[in-house]
Amino acid sequence: MVYHVNESEYRFMEILWESEPVNSMELVHLCQEKLGWKKSTTYTVIRKLSDKGIVCNKETVVRTLVSRDSMQKQESNEFLDKKFGGSLPSFVTAFLQDRKLTREEAEYLKKLIQEKTEED
Repeated sequence: MVYHVNESEYRFMEILWESEPVNSMELVHLCQEKLGWKKSTTYTVIRKLSDKGIVCNKETVVRTLVSRDSMQKQESNEFLDKKFGGSLPSFVTAFLQDRKLTREEAEYLKKLIQEKTEED
């Protein structure tokens, strides 16, 4: 399933993933504290995400229906497709253009690439 969320909805989801399950009034307070939102804004986002099948608000308890990993995977793939024509090497080249990796980061990436490389 494809989930479409905007930037503010995604920031809301990050708060919810960290706090769930959470009472809707507590979520209002968290969103006011972390996002500067009013009560009405939080309830509007809860309703919109409920309509999209991304969160559940039952008996004033809000829970996610989509995992952070699923959402991040989809967001990453959409970004890669939109900005780099789906080319992971193009993305890595652009990302590392003005950066240096630590030895640990380089080793981790080498290991990850080896694990994800298709066998002949």
